[in-house]
Amino acid sequence: MKLNLKNPLVIFDLETTGINIVTDRIVELSYLKIYPNGEQESRTMRINPTIPIPEKATKIHGITDNDVKDAPKFQEVARSIANIFEGCDFAGFNSNKFDIPLLAEEFLRADVDIDLIKRKFIDVQVIFHKKEQRTLEAAYKFYCNKNLEDAHSAEADTLATFEILKAQLERYEDLPVDIDELSRYSSHNKNADFAGRIIYDDNGNEVFNFGKYKSQKVEDVLRKDPAYYSWMMNSEFPLYTKKVLTSIKLRGAFNN
Repeated sequence: MKLNLKNPLVIFDLETTGINIVTDRIVELSYLKIYPNGEQESRTMRINPTIPIPEKATKIHGITDNDVKDAPKFQEVARSIANIFEGCDFAGFNSNKFDIPLLAEEFLRADVDIDLIKRKFIDVQVIFHKKEQRTLEAAYKFYCNKNLEDAHSAEADTLATFEILKAQLERYEDLPVDIDELSRYSSHNKNADFAGRIIYDDNGNEVFNFGKYKSQKVEDVLRKDPAYYSWMMNSEFPLYTKKVLTSIKLRGAFNN
């Protein structure tokens, strides 16, 4: 493998109750942890989401309420997961838009402090879409010439993602092998929060990435329209987005 690892790399996948990072929960987590010396460890765990699993979600990943009724709740395993993930960089398929933001929400709900925002994130789907424009199953067939069996099981998707990443590095000689550079390549924006509601502009300023104040500096908006902060805090935005927003607000108040 051509990857130049400075830190352990965690390749992971989540199966969930749905696709809303604010309201949905994890039902299965699988990870493959690769150390700079080449050693690997992996684990797959079922998690009780504490809310019903919708039938349409079960049709995708095959996990029912009965399958997870005796599984631990996320708050019961959050600290041990955080210990495993601490100091690691991350890779996944569509992970920048979904898996990472949802994982961050679960850690916040469990009151477990892990500073993921400083880590590097490689989204294999972004690399794939920039190079080929396909889905995970098609990517696996295209890069690895294999059919993805048990698609939408966290373990199968995790292992397939790792195989695709290795094949991408072999196929595209212009892809960087340095994690920092590959992280930048596999991201569309530099996010200040995981959901991409607040991003950094070219000058390193936090700006809104949605709504009527899109592309405007967050500090300037909060100064001229204080009610916007209250609206966001009382609306269905991710907890981490609210945490970042509050940090910017407090920083602005302190600087004043």
